[in-house]
Amino acid sequence: MSVADFATFRRDIRPAYRPVVFRNLLEDWPIVQEGRADPHRALALIERMDSGAPAEVMVAQPSEKGRFFYAPDMRGFNFTKDQATLSQLAQHLRQIESQTDPVGIYAGAASVSSHLPRFEAAHPFPMLGPDDTAIPRIWLGNATQVATHFDLSDNFAAVVAGRRVFTLFPPDATKDLYVGPLNVTLAGQPVSMVDPLAPDLDRYPDYPKAQDKALRAELGPGDVIYIPALWWHHVCSLDPVGVLINYWHNDTAHGGGFLALVHAMLAIRDQEPAQREAWRAWFDHMVFGENAPDAAAHLPDYAKGVNGPPSQQRDEQIRRFLVQVLSAAS
Repeated sequence: MSVADFATFRRDIRPAYRPVVFRNLLEDWPIVQEGRADPHRALALIERMDSGAPAEVMVAQPSEKGRFFYAPDMRGFNFTKDQATLSQLAQHLRQIESQTDPVGIYAGAASVSSHLPRFEAAHPFPMLGPDDTAIPRIWLGNATQVATHFDLSDNFAAVVAGRRVFTLFPPDATKDLYVGPLNVTLAGQPVSMVDPLAPDLDRYPDYPKAQDKALRAELGPGDVIYIPALWWHHVCSLDPVGVLINYWHNDTAHGGGFLALVHAMLAIRDQEPAQREAWRAWFDHMVFGENAPDAAAHLPDYAKGVNGPPSQQRDEQIRRFLVQVLSAAS
């Protein structure tokens, strides 16, 4: 799509639960205009706005070819972390861009309000609603790969300098993506163990089934991609200087379904098959079934408690109930 606004997004796009690319949506942004003319001019703008706050910087040795991942033995990672201001990182990118085999380096998800406090006023984002509290975050680096992962929130990713390729997989491809550890992760969410740029099909033989469902999009300065929550995505920055601004929004409170999933692994997955099936009936009735929202319709409103429809009061009752039960169990 070439033109969109929040009303269109809320009415037509978000309910479809599919990624969408908006071409040239941000062509009027000053940093996009600078990035299109010359990525170094985008770096210069960042330096002028830089607050001087340190950002976390990831560094992978040249042998990793820009892929940030686990160490071969899975006992750690193939990259290190450091601290630098965005200006210092920009200067370093200039120094290494002519190298044949540079380190892979980037600062990821750095809060724009902390690092570039004058940015938002000059770069309004048209796809957020009046009550949206999404925090813009900047990703600055060279030719690197972010491993295939998902987010718990919807995501708008805006390319402002350099080119990026997004490879996306729907949630129903999860079983063919060979999910890594849930609790020891590269940067928050679990990742796929498969490298989409060089898949090892001997080790991951079902990956072609996920490939068949994959979507691919190359974005340049001014382009924006919308990625719904739980859609897997691999992001490859192609150039010696790359800048992206992203907005996670519609945030899921308290970890959402992911923590429920992990707890279900503890409480249900390892039970006898017949008992697992019994719990499946409960989940279908209370959570996944078509009539699940009405599972407590036979009760008077005042007696529904945690079974009731969404409300601030119901949500607080659920939290208190969970704390009470889990505290007693410990």
